[in-house]
Amino acid sequence: MAMDGDGRGAETAANSGWFARLKAGLSRSSTKLSTGIADIFTKRKLDDEALEELEELLIAADLGPATAARLTAELARTRFGRDITPDEVRHALAEQVAAILAPVARPLALDTAAHRPVVVLVVGVNGTGKTTTIGKLAAQWHGAGRSVMLAACDTFRAAAIGQLQVWGERAGVPVVAGAQGADPAGLAFDALARARREGSDILVVDTAGRLQNKAGLMEELAKIGRVLKKQDETAPHAVLLVLDATTGQNAHAQVEAFRDIVDVSGLIVTKLDGSARGGVLVALAERFALPVHAIGVGESIDDLRAFDAGAFARSLMGLDG
Repeated sequence: MAMDGDGRGAETAANSGWFARLKAGLSRSSTKLSTGIADIFTKRKLDDEALEELEELLIAADLGPATAARLTAELARTRFGRDITPDEVRHALAEQVAAILAPVARPLALDTAAHRPVVVLVVGVNGTGKTTTIGKLAAQWHGAGRSVMLAACDTFRAAAIGQLQVWGERAGVPVVAGAQGADPAGLAFDALARARREGSDILVVDTAGRLQNKAGLMEELAKIGRVLKKQDETAPHAVLLVLDATTGQNAHAQVEAFRDIVDVSGLIVTKLDGSARGGVLVALAERFALPVHAIGVGESIDDLRAFDAGAFARSLMGLDG
């Protein structure tokens, strides 16, 4: 990226561009909320009936009953009985949503000084964009000067292996892969051995996501963890769960299921641009308090970015940056 002066101008332009993409990506969610809020609050006082309608709207936008109740209760505490405009409601809600999200908005910090390679285990059900997310992360890390290796341990699906290899070529990073049906744990062991030999900074391990066979998946992921620890007792150093925003409230069940199987250390939420259910991220933060490291609002590498609570809250409510 071209720099002008000390680089702050280019950085500001880049952030402005990202906010525009984020706002566009969340447009389906924000339009649903903005239209609903306008319908409820045009020329109207904040009374019990309006609060009830607002709570129902927030629940319908997948913010969840607990979060919806919390947001409307705070709005009632400060503005009950007063005339209030739709714009005031959206600003007040954005401020509250940002406060809920701020504690979980934590960048993914990989300490390559303490662990080399840092082993990142990526989990999630098939179809969430897990493999694509790995490819985007690998490209970003490689572009930042870190040496990255990928391990295609979702050996159940030939398509997953092929897709990761394509992303590896695109990102310019090596991929350790075996035949379809190969032992995922054995492959993970070999990948870590190679990553250590070659001095890689980061090893990213793709895994299967067959939740319909939870017992089998639990054993498979547990075995991967055991064989990694044979070489590095501290591995894996991060366990990232990739969630698809379009699944709405089903995302809660996925968090619960994977937390039962592995020690999930953080979340990445994808496909926000294809969803009118962006509010689910707020509900997940309220319920699980897991770090949200990054969000995806498109197909390009630059459309996966570190999660910013304030920018997300404003975009969700259809407000400008």
